[in-house]
Amino acid sequence: MTDAEVRAFLKENEYPEHLIEGGRKGLIAKWEQVVAQVERGYSLGLEDYRNDLDLRALISRLGLQAEVEEADIRFRAMLLFSGQSVWDCEDNPDAFWLYGYPRNAAGDLLEDLRAEGFVE
Repeated sequence: MTDAEVRAFLKENEYPEHLIEGGRKGLIAKWEQVVAQVERGYSLGLEDYRNDLDLRALISRLGLQAEVEEADIRFRAMLLFSGQSVWDCEDNPDAFWLYGYPRNAAGDLLEDLRAEGFVE
């Protein structure tokens, strides 16, 4: 999908202006920032984490998976996987990002994961 097509999709589907302006490169850069944040120790809350998972789902929906492959490898390495989805944001059997949470979760995220029964 071209950058113009990505921007048109985002605009048509009423995504926030900052995502529309960033286009294809912006989505990819944002996901790479999320992965780096997880590597450092994601401490925002579960709702923030789920919003970040929505971003990864959007990247998949737009067919940009190949452009985030390296970031996905790093992200996957940081997850503890379970059979339980932390977020039901799309119907995609390859959505590995939905079935794990950061192994180094801290702060609000760790508290929220405990409250929802993901972590003891």
